[in-house]
Amino acid sequence: MPARPLVIQTEPLDREAAAWLAERVELVECASDDAARFGGLLSRADGLAIRTYTVVNDALLARAPRLRVIGRAGVGLDNVDVEACRGRGVAVVSTPGANTRAVVELVTAFMLDALRPRVYLDRAAEQREWTTVRKNLIAPRQLCDLTLGIIGFGRVGSAVARVGAAMEMRVIYNDLIEIPAERRSGAAPARFEEVLGAADVLTIHVDGRGTNRELIDGRALARCKPEVVFINTSRGFVVDPASLGAFLRSNLRATALVDVHEPEPFGVDYPLLGLANARLTPHIGAATATAHRNMSWVVRDIWRVLNGEKPENPA
Repeated sequence: MPARPLVIQTEPLDREAAAWLAERVELVECASDDAARFGGLLSRADGLAIRTYTVVNDALLARAPRLRVIGRAGVGLDNVDVEACRGRGVAVVSTPGANTRAVVELVTAFMLDALRPRVYLDRAAEQREWTTVRKNLIAPRQLCDLTLGIIGFGRVGSAVARVGAAMEMRVIYNDLIEIPAERRSGAAPARFEEVLGAADVLTIHVDGRGTNRELIDGRALARCKPEVVFINTSRGFVVDPASLGAFLRSNLRATALVDVHEPEPFGVDYPLLGLANARLTPHIGAATATAHRNMSWVVRDIWRVLNGEKPENPA
C-alpha cells in the first residue's frame, strides 16, 4: 500500500477533529519551535495544520519540498505568506466564520464591562453600606444613548452591528467596500474620520492587509472623543500602542479594552501596561470550546487538498 501523506500538527486541535484526520493521514504533533525534530519532519511533510503562532514564510517553504497544503485553524492568515505559498503551488485553507460568535461575545462583554460597573456581594451589608455601594455603581452612560462606531464591516463587524441594534444604539461603520443596505442591520456608512469623531464606543474589525498597520495612530486617536470606549479584537498591529497609551494618559475618562497585541506575548515595556484605563486580555477572542472545535475542522479541507479535491475555504 502507498504511504499515507504526512501532516504536521504544530499547535493544538480539537481531539475529535485531529482523530478524524489521523484516520486518513500520518498525523504527527510537533511544535515549530522544536527546531531539530520539526526540520526533519518538514522535509517530507505533505501538509501543515497550524493555528496562530506558527509562521509560514518563504524560508519555511524552502525546507518543505513536498508540501501541498497548509491548514490554518482560524480566520486570519497574518502568520502565513499566502503569495509565497501560491508561488510554490502550496494551497492555503482556513476556517472563515468559525469564531465569529465568540469574538462578538467578547466585544459585547467589553462594552458592558466598560459601561456598566458592578460588584458581586459576598457578605451581608448594613443599610448605609448597601446604599453607598448602589450609589457608586450608577452608570453615567447607557448603551441605548450612545453611538457605536465600527471600523471594518465583515463577518465580525456586521455581527457587532446587530448587537448594537438590539441594544438600540446608533450604529455607524466604515468599510472599504459598499455594503448592501439589507446587510447593514440598520447601521449607517460613514467616512473613516466621521466614525472616529462620532463614536462613543469604537470597535476595530479590519483584516490583516499591510495597509492596516497602525491604522489607529496618533492622528486617528486625536479625532476620538475624550471619553471613548476603544475596543480592539482584530489584530495587534492595526493600533500604535505608544499613541494609544499617550491618548489614554491624556484622556482619563477614556477606556481601552485590547485583546490583540504586537508582539504576543508583550514585554515589560509595552506602552499600555500599568494604565488604569487600559484593560488587556491575552488574545481570548476565540477562546471558547465551540470556536476551537469549529476552527479545528480545517482538517476537512486539508484532506480535500491531499485527496485531490477542491477545498471549501481556500485563501
